[in-house]
Amino acid sequence: MTILNLNELIHALPVGQRLLGIDPGQKQIGLALSDVSRMLASPYAVIKRGKVSAFVKELQNIIQKENIGGLVCGLPLSLDGSFGPAAQAARDWINAVSQASQLPAALWDERLSSSAVNRFLIEEADISRKRRGELVDKMAACYMLQAALDAAKV
Repeated sequence: MTILNLNELIHALPVGQRLLGIDPGQKQIGLALSDVSRMLASPYAVIKRGKVSAFVKELQNIIQKENIGGLVCGLPLSLDGSFGPAAQAARDWINAVSQASQLPAALWDERLSSSAVNRFLIEEADISRKRRGELVDKMAACYMLQAALDAAKV
């Protein structure tokens, strides 16, 4: 499969298929799921980061269970918007996942999504450090996927 822009990905999907938001961190991968109308994102799960083949195996179960038609992967651009080593690594990784899973994928800017989620969990929700560690990756994936869905509505 190839990496598409977000609008191409959304328009290529059959009605009723969901998007899976992916925030690939160094140790964990946060997942978020869109509703079938692709208007609302919800936190879904966190998977330990390992080999692509192990992730794709877990991903196949989620694809079947949740009727996933496409992937939206967070793209960690530099703060100035430039495409650095982290962005290249994310693009290479989602390209391998897309190929192995046979699902189309798009990249979406996820700068500061984890920071925004952490700030919210500390200031607004008053969540403990341990609990934040359990939530931040899937909530960052949700934050990123919701931004992508909102941009696609325009």
